[in-house]
Amino acid sequence: QVRLVESGGGLVQPGGSLRLSCAASGNTFSINAMGWYRQAPGKQREFVASITSGGRTMYANSVKGRFTISRDNDKNTGYLQMDSLKPEDTAVYYCNYPRGANSWGQGTQVTVSS
Repeated sequence: QVRLVESGGGLVQPGGSLRLSCAASGNTFSINAMGWYRQAPGKQREFVASITSGGRTMYANSVKGRFTISRDNDKNTGYLQMDSLKPEDTAVYYCNYPRGANSWGQGTQVTVSS
């Protein structure tokens, strides 16, 4: 079982930026896709972004153009750069690795509020 640890969440004003990190245990990080999901209060967990082992990315329409997913395989770490944040981005953000497996981190809270 891969252990995933997210970090980088916090409170930010609308229009601000945050960078989330997801550190994975083990030494096979480079061979699988990973994803970011989020869950707002009272809502289901939803897809945010994903990146394949080869660097191909995919985004939810709601974050396209504002969020950027990336990965550093040497550091076994994935990232989610979030710019132009909106109040509706408020949620707990989770990384999922390998993508599609029932393997999640503990989540990191992102709150966008003035």
